[in-house]
Amino acid sequence: MTVRDNLNIASIEPLLSPADLKEKLPLSEAGSERVMNNRQAVQSILDHKSDRLMVIVGPCSIHNPEEAIEYAKRLVELSKEVDDKLMLIMRVYFEKPRTIVGWKGLIYDPELDESYQIGKGLEIARKLLLDIDELGMATATEALDPVTTQYIADLVSWSAIGARTTESQTHRQLVSGMSMPVGFKNTTDGSIQVAIEAIRSSMHAHAFLGVLDDGRTGIFRTSGNKYAHIVLRGGSNGPNYGSEHIAFTRELMKKGGLTPNIVIDCSHANSGKKAVNQANVVKDLVSQKKAGETSIVGTMIESNLEFGAQKVVDKCSIKPGISITDECIGWDETEKLIREMHAAL
Repeated sequence: MTVRDNLNIASIEPLLSPADLKEKLPLSEAGSERVMNNRQAVQSILDHKSDRLMVIVGPCSIHNPEEAIEYAKRLVELSKEVDDKLMLIMRVYFEKPRTIVGWKGLIYDPELDESYQIGKGLEIARKLLLDIDELGMATATEALDPVTTQYIADLVSWSAIGARTTESQTHRQLVSGMSMPVGFKNTTDGSIQVAIEAIRSSMHAHAFLGVLDDGRTGIFRTSGNKYAHIVLRGGSNGPNYGSEHIAFTRELMKKGGLTPNIVIDCSHANSGKKAVNQANVVKDLVSQKKAGETSIVGTMIESNLEFGAQKVVDKCSIKPGISITDECIGWDETEKLIREMHAAL
């Protein structure tokens, strides 16, 4: 018989089902309660019942779980100082969208050698989220692969849809059924309208195919996610965090029948991809908040134990505490920036 199927598939490897991994690495009742409390705290901010500012801060991507735990411990201590005004949520990003090719994140390639041990990556990711939850820190991640989401979503308090996938129907449907608040980023060309359309779509009920916890495929029918909101990250035309951009976004959201809830991403095009410029974005959004801009509900900061970014030649050559994807500010500047935000607000 002539082979007509899987012509470009080099190999297929079975994977543990989401249910199997959850049984191997279970979330305790106390842990589940913490995640729910953190989600409700975010919802309270989005409902404008709380005037705290969400600060989603942490590494651009996780490549070393031990370093991530060290960062989380520091963030927990800092959170105790600023919790009355700021809700700190740690960025724990395991998947990285690539424009062409490149390292796709800890879940896909945990050994950083293109061996793509995805089963191992999923296990490391879930274990790390459990450990950070045990420390008492809320976590945030990007929902990139809909299948991956089934393995870790029960541990996440806030999620993002990236600039490259905001226009994707698959991701809009996915968000409509997710249990946590989700921020849609404006597209890489800076389109805010597309993100608003994504939010409106995700607030509606959908039916779509997905992977069940036992590994079979099934039909998911959703009720819509009323806590979808927008994340401004700048675009090809430059930054979009200034007061004029916020006013434009606010009115566009109102016109679309949405509550104006805006998170400002201090990195990416808003910083010109220079980590040191994130502080300027923070100062600007704080000024807007102090001037009475209530639509700004949060911010994102890319931060690591040490300043900068590095290219991976091999795993042994990686310097500790430094990002292997986008450039991040170091811990000292992070502490200083968050304390300044707290004092100003």
